Amino acid sequence: MRHLVSGRKLNRTASHRRAMLSNMAISILDKERITTTVAKAKEVRGVVERLITYGKKGDLHAIRLAARRINDEKVLKKLFEDIAPSYKERNGGYTRILKTENRKGDNAPMAIIELVGRSGHNDPIRKRSGAKKKPAAKKTTAKKASVPVEALEETVAIETPAVEEVAVAETEEATVVEEVAAAETPAVEETESESKD
Repeated sequence: MRHLVSGRKLNRTASHRRAMLSNMAISILDKERITTTVAKAKEVRGVVERLITYGKKGDLHAIRLAARRINDEKVLKKLFEDIAPSYKERNGGYTRILKTENRKGDNAPMAIIELVGRSGHNDPIRKRSGAKKKPAAKKTTAKKASVPVEALEETVAIETPAVEEVAVAETEEATVVEEVAAAETPAVEETESESKD
């Protein structure tokens, strides 16, 4: 008889089970929604809810207890600064398990476990380090159309006066600003000298 025996073994050793639940909890806190089997979802629910409760406490001891399960500093910071404060008014029930279709290969019952009320915050803070890079574009060996040198010189000659006109306009504006500033400065100095007398 299994009286008062809590938890599922999930066909894993104790160390493997603990590591798996910690990794799943980190993924839920990071991505805020994952798909897994129903049994695993029901097991990881307790871990995640306990971590969010630690986050709501927010003291040093709670941070250290949460850090035993969460080995990623970014996710730990997100838990204490973003996720836990959003559940300040909620007493438990931070996760939701939604049953989906059975898995194709072995017909295992699947479920989505997600954080309740966090639909607008789905940006994961951890990026995939082993993300596949796009292959470099192959260099084409097609010959470029030859452009006569005279045509290039004409385009350069056309563009040059426009640049010079802009530079002249900027210098004229700068001199006007300097003249206005110089005209205002003596008046300020005169008022200061009068106030000293």
